[in-house]
Amino acid sequence: MAVAPERPAFSKDKFSLPTIQQLVRKGRTPVIKKTKSPALKSSPQRRGVCVRVFTTTPKKPNSALRKVARVRLTSKIEVTAYIPGIGHNLQEHS
Repeated sequence: MAVAPERPAFSKDKFSLPTIQQLVRKGRTPVIKKTKSPALKSSPQRRGVCVRVFTTTPKKPNSALRKVARVRLTSKIEVTAYIPGIGHNLQEHS
């Protein structure tokens, strides 16, 4: 006959669910998601003017010359935007 080892009633390592009384008192706090691109202000695209078009190198394990543009948005915020595809006709003030 195998006997299961006794567990302590309250363990500091374990995560315990709140009681109904605790939920009534405090409730659940909603999870706030941090946006990856705050400059876009929840828009898929924003209008802006190219300040500078240049190439940059990616972070450590990768190697290439990535085409990017420094863009001043209509909201006066300046962001770095990637230019996709092969070749482009972007210039300053476009």
